[in-house]
Amino acid sequence: MSIRGVHHLQLAFRAGNAPAMRHFYRDLLGLTELPDEPAEGAARREATLRFAAGGQRIDLVGVAQWQPLPAVSHLAFEVQDLSSLRARLRAAELALVETQGLAGFARFYLKDPAGNQLEFLEAEAALQPARQELALA
Repeated sequence: MSIRGVHHLQLAFRAGNAPAMRHFYRDLLGLTELPDEPAEGAARREATLRFAAGGQRIDLVGVAQWQPLPAVSHLAFEVQDLSSLRARLRAAELALVETQGLAGFARFYLKDPAGNQLEFLEAEAALQPARQELALA
């Protein structure tokens, strides 16, 4: 027996907030929305959103009794071209937190519309070729 990877991560949001969650994850973050998959033998949940993030899936489920998670519980996205994402999120007037350094990475945090803490990071090594191209230009 061996674990091969993470199939999906599930986060909750307040029922009725699906349009804001869809806009954030699909339009601002650029994730691909997947069709809903109703559980076998169970009623389909109206407020379930699913997104592809690389080879993993993020399920967002609307719940009536939603409560925010502690900030230490968070989802971290490994990003290519962090600076472009940062600019897009700032243009949307979202509050980014960039005060917590991590050796070898550029990163920032923000909360999704439900208050879930998200981290976005890119390895410094991945940034080096782009910095060298800018220096030569």
